[in-house]
Amino acid sequence: MQNKKNMLSAIKWIIEVSNRFAHIDRAGRSAITTILATLGISFGVMTLITVLSVMNGFQQTSVKPIMEISSYHLRVTDVPDELFIDFLEFCDENKKIASALPFYESQSLMVGKKGNQASSIIRGVSKDIMARDNGFKQEVSVVHGKFDLNEDDSIVLGSTIAKALSVHVGDYVNLLALSGGKDVALISQNRKFKVTGIFSSTFYDINAGYAFINIEAAEKNFGSDAVKIYGIKLTDYDDDIIVMGQMKNLFPEINVLSWREYNRSFFGTLRVEKNILMLLVCIIFVVVGINIYNGMRRLVFERSQDISILSALGGTRSEIRLIFIMRGFTSGFAGAFSGALAGILISVNIKSIFIFFADLMFYVQYFFLMLFVPYKANYISQNMIYELYAEIPAQIVLKEVLMIVLFGIIAPLVASWRASDNVLKMSVAEVLHDE
Repeated sequence: MQNKKNMLSAIKWIIEVSNRFAHIDRAGRSAITTILATLGISFGVMTLITVLSVMNGFQQTSVKPIMEISSYHLRVTDVPDELFIDFLEFCDENKKIASALPFYESQSLMVGKKGNQASSIIRGVSKDIMARDNGFKQEVSVVHGKFDLNEDDSIVLGSTIAKALSVHVGDYVNLLALSGGKDVALISQNRKFKVTGIFSSTFYDINAGYAFINIEAAEKNFGSDAVKIYGIKLTDYDDDIIVMGQMKNLFPEINVLSWREYNRSFFGTLRVEKNILMLLVCIIFVVVGINIYNGMRRLVFERSQDISILSALGGTRSEIRLIFIMRGFTSGFAGAFSGALAGILISVNIKSIFIFFADLMFYVQYFFLMLFVPYKANYISQNMIYELYAEIPAQIVLKEVLMIVLFGIIAPLVASWRASDNVLKMSVAEVLHDE
């Protein structure tokens, strides 16, 4: 009990002395160093949280549609006919699997009613895919007509393909060229499909590269060599490795491809981009840490007399060292907390901020044109790139925010700890002798 009381007294004494030093230093030469260090941490934390939140939002608008519409979480091929029922039963009973639907794929050159052409991946899917695959339904937004594949000659086009072909709901398109087996004609004028719907997703390449027909029409038009693929959706796409292992153990004949492998180049590029952004912004913390280290060393030197007197009054080396470490913690916590708050506020209101800068740039440009070349002022317009950025939803990940805040606190703590090595470098007797 007595030891606990002594420890609390020591902590209280350290905090009081550290606050006293901080109060005095606010009016001294060290004030600007402390302010700049705190601002550096604050801006570093704010920038890193904002950049990562926008990056996360960008990845979600790209990655999720790819996995839900294009790649699936797992793609399974080469399921033997004799194991077909067992495989489907496994998928139904596995709690990690949300859905398992078969589909076919083929590449095609389509022709519209005006002779316009567009290349596309034609995917044959189940007629009730919108009811059985919630992820697909969430990412496929039908902008015209319905996602109706009940008829064998019905087709649903991506919005960019429909625009390129100049077709609307009710028009017909012809699959002029179609990849397939030996029993399928490469070129044909008779593969006509009626457009029953036009869809759009948040990923441009899907709108420009995918069209859907029903699976029966795919079996008829793609030929006997067409490969049946089972698209597996998981309740958590990060469980892909676990489910792949389970499948391979029970069905060693099948081939399983994860979303990580199917989209390796694209996802790898996004990951590298995110890591580089983090590295560049983390350099801010390194620079701030060096600044704090140099400022704290100078502070320790300036306080050598006070340090020696505190030692003469009974303060231990560890306790005196903690006084300066407390200074670093205070600067780091203030900077990290304010930076995190600012970063979260900016991320939440990122759309309004981009729109504000779009308006600002427009009016600044308009102002100077009116001053110097007024006849050109009527020809300027707002930069559309800001509106594009404004549509990217920022996604704040709590784990990343906590990691950034923790790093913003640790950097000045380490710098203060290293700088405080010089405490009590002079003996008490030398200091008192000089006095």
